[in-house]
Amino acid sequence: MLGSMHRGVGALSVAAFFREQACAICRGTLISGTERSAEGPAKRAGLFWALVGTLGASVVWAPQAWAANVDVAVVFAVDFSSSVDPKVADLQREGHAAALTSPEIIAAIARNYVGCISVAYFEWSSPGHTRVVLPWTNICGLEDARAAASVISTKGDTGFARRGRSGTSVSSAIDVGTLLLDQFPGTAAKKVIDISANGENNDGLPVQPSRLNAVAKGYTINAIAIPTQDEDPDQPLASYFAKSVIGGSQAFVITPKGPSDYVMALRRKLVTEVSMNVSRQADGLSTQH
Repeated sequence: MLGSMHRGVGALSVAAFFREQACAICRGTLISGTERSAEGPAKRAGLFWALVGTLGASVVWAPQAWAANVDVAVVFAVDFSSSVDPKVADLQREGHAAALTSPEIIAAIARNYVGCISVAYFEWSSPGHTRVVLPWTNICGLEDARAAASVISTKGDTGFARRGRSGTSVSSAIDVGTLLLDQFPGTAAKKVIDISANGENNDGLPVQPSRLNAVAKGYTINAIAIPTQDEDPDQPLASYFAKSVIGGSQAFVITPKGPSDYVMALRRKLVTEVSMNVSRQADGLSTQH
């Protein structure tokens, strides 16, 4: 099976990609006539260039990992907006670390064709506020999983420095996830953007153009919706994600029943994502309507 080797990913390719995307946004080619934002092309380009600067800096300074042929490439897109307090931050950070090293995940990886997956982990909030915590890293067994989990656990957001992060831009999360999958330095039979969030899109661009762009590239967008204490039972966050965010082949959203259920829910979701032959009818998974 394939091991993990470190290699730099050029920041120039990232900048070139965003220049192309920003021009497309100005022309309106990434937004259909029915979904076009009323804020105009200048506003859309400005938001996108803000994203360029932040992600570009992350790519330049973060250590990069080389990934070759794998079964699945998964981008973890983790909310660290101002609504994410230390308790929720710990839940997400430690939850992902624990899920990656769980026996169920390791067994699911081993059952696949290649026997390796590749993962990346970044945090996002409002446009221009994005941080790559774990660049592309191969996981071919428990030792690899523990190494990746250690990076997430030690370098992930703690929720104590929330000032300036502002709103929740799900569209930016999808855009950055799409970019990372575009830049994936290998081949994967399946590519997934895995969003973890506790709120709806309330900042930046509309979600629909970003969603359509990712799905058109063959990527799947899944989500874990973290309910807040004041959530409206008639309008749960999971329903919003099911209707407006997830997309692609066999996309689904899952929601934990409570803080103690987050790791279990995340583990169920990740097993489903990394397994090449698994039913999406598992308990707790809501598919796209």
